[in-house]
Amino acid sequence: MRIFVVRHAEAGSRHDWTGCDRDRPLSSKGWDRANALATVLGDRGIGRLLSSPYLRCTQTFGPLASTLGLTIEDRDALAEGAPLASGIDLIEQLVADGVPAAVCSHGDVIPELLGGLARRGTLVDSSGRCPKGSVWVLTAVDGEVTQAIYTGKSERPAD
Repeated sequence: MRIFVVRHAEAGSRHDWTGCDRDRPLSSKGWDRANALATVLGDRGIGRLLSSPYLRCTQTFGPLASTLGLTIEDRDALAEGAPLASGIDLIEQLVADGVPAAVCSHGDVIPELLGGLARRGTLVDSSGRCPKGSVWVLTAVDGEVTQAIYTGKSERPAD
């Protein structure tokens, strides 16, 4: 079983944004990446989409949700500053459910999550990168996340 971990696509400048940061939208470049993600992940058998409630994350998954006919589920465990334990709990629940899923989160949450999985014995790709719009693929076997592979912004995550 696979879980695709996506960092939200490029948003407008945090410095230039005057509203609540949770409401900061994708830039035009971010929308291009969101549309590309719908193509890249649209045929991967994903049955659930879970996202940080921040607008830039839900917008990143908007085209994919349309492609798959799925509703995006907001999860505070994926929001900026979320505690590591809540992210680990969410991943463990997804693995237990056994439905391939994609989650969208932030540049502070994803590296923490990967580090937490590594400390639990998951083999984590040593690149450690997490640029905007990138994808990590978690593989679960027998109810455990065994591997986390960075696929970057490739046209196709590894099988």
